[in-house]
Amino acid sequence: MRFTRAAAGSRGVPKWLACFGLAVLLVISRAQAETPDPLFQKVVDQAARAAATPYLPPETSLPAALSDLTYDQYRSIRFRKDLALWQDSGLFAVEFLHPGFLYGEPVAIHAVDENGPRKVTFDPGLFTHEGLNLDPAPRAEGLGFAGFRVHYPLHRPDYKDEVTVFLGASYFRLLGRDQAYGISARGIAVNTGLPSGEEFPSFREFWLVKPAPDATTFTLYAYLDGPSLAGAYRFDIEPGRDTRVRVKARLFFRDDVDRLGIAPLTSMYLSGENDPKRFDDFRHEIHDSDGLLIQARDGGWIWRPLANPRQLRISAFTADDPVGFGLMQRDRDFEHYLDMDANYQKRPGLWVEPTGGHWGDGNIQLIEIPTASEINDNIVAFWVPARAPRAGDQLALSYTLHAVRDWPIPDGLGRVSRTRTGSTFLPGTASGRPDTQRRIVVEFAGDALAALHPTQPVTADLTTTSGEIFDVVVSKVPTTGHWRVAFRLAPEGREPADMRLSLSLRGRGLTETWNYIWSSHDLD
Repeated sequence: MRFTRAAAGSRGVPKWLACFGLAVLLVISRAQAETPDPLFQKVVDQAARAAATPYLPPETSLPAALSDLTYDQYRSIRFRKDLALWQDSGLFAVEFLHPGFLYGEPVAIHAVDENGPRKVTFDPGLFTHEGLNLDPAPRAEGLGFAGFRVHYPLHRPDYKDEVTVFLGASYFRLLGRDQAYGISARGIAVNTGLPSGEEFPSFREFWLVKPAPDATTFTLYAYLDGPSLAGAYRFDIEPGRDTRVRVKARLFFRDDVDRLGIAPLTSMYLSGENDPKRFDDFRHEIHDSDGLLIQARDGGWIWRPLANPRQLRISAFTADDPVGFGLMQRDRDFEHYLDMDANYQKRPGLWVEPTGGHWGDGNIQLIEIPTASEINDNIVAFWVPARAPRAGDQLALSYTLHAVRDWPIPDGLGRVSRTRTGSTFLPGTASGRPDTQRRIVVEFAGDALAALHPTQPVTADLTTTSGEIFDVVVSKVPTTGHWRVAFRLAPEGREPADMRLSLSLRGRGLTETWNYIWSSHDLD
């Protein structure tokens, strides 16, 4: 990934505008020399031109019959599968999405074949409305699609499963085999979590390339636009057990951006094993993801269990030139969710793997937003470059997204399998003071750990940034072979305790690093 900056310009014109075309030539031509891609270059040029002019927001006016739809009413609008794009010409097919409900911004979609691109026009006859009275809304002037889905035979050859959907702003979702939609990816995040408010650039135009009949990769291009930047994207989607997408992007900045989120991931965490009981619900856990996993350049691995805090929480992990990071759903036990509709045990994790050169200095940020409902995505993770982009900057980046059941850590390295917190009081005991101290139990699993005899001198390397830790006990769980660390934390007033824990044997590390934040605010 690289930033570049434009040179000086002519009199009477802002310097970064005057030389925008030259800067594009200098940066992009090198990529073209490596892999000529005329269509990508066309979108790059479109983004560069757009960034050199004032931002024009898209028209979002929808007829009331569409904008007033409820979630369930919107979901009842179905695309006719027999009319899917390329349904009978190969392994892939594309279905389009109707505007309405929250999705009022029309996107332009082009189908690209050997004859070049052609615009796919909106037609109400492509959909069934299942009793909804939408007339005359679908025939309104200028009505366009809200997005699209790509289908592919993931499970059996006679049925094309949904593998990705692009819908709303720059959001898209991915599915591998035996997975169910949960976490989302985004093209870019701008000023997320800042008091100034977040900006949501949108994919405004797509080019879908017709695959060869036996092709197992689907390629599409996207043009992104927003108040602070414009960009060009190429996505190469490879469905499979763990579907992966190679992402290539060029961004052009109209304005300064204080916090740029690269490869942003958005998920939901309402409640889990590490939270105090907060909701009157028959389900034990409710989340699309349960932790952030980071692989550092020095070979270290960090696991951060997610939380639903009482206050907005932003954590930063130093990650210069990271090997990878992702929001994972490690817990695959249905008994922990008991939800036969949501199937949280099938939700994929998304792993980000930087490619095409080093990303440089920066940090991975995790934003946890309080929520009282599982319909709200309240977890965001992304990589932030050390230098925030300024107006006139250009950014080239590439990475691969993997939709996985789990992301493997090195053989022999134990991983966090459980995080539990609770009161230090025994049940039934009376006390005249609030119990601000916490009992915390962390377990690590792995074949190498399970093979260790319970008498081995395994030690806990445990630290906290505030408060006091005491009564640390390390033991092997007889029934599972996991190794447990139990301890008590006495917080320092309202100061959050940022804890780190790993296991070692005679100075040799045995596990990834558990990282967790506890604050007495979480008891409010």
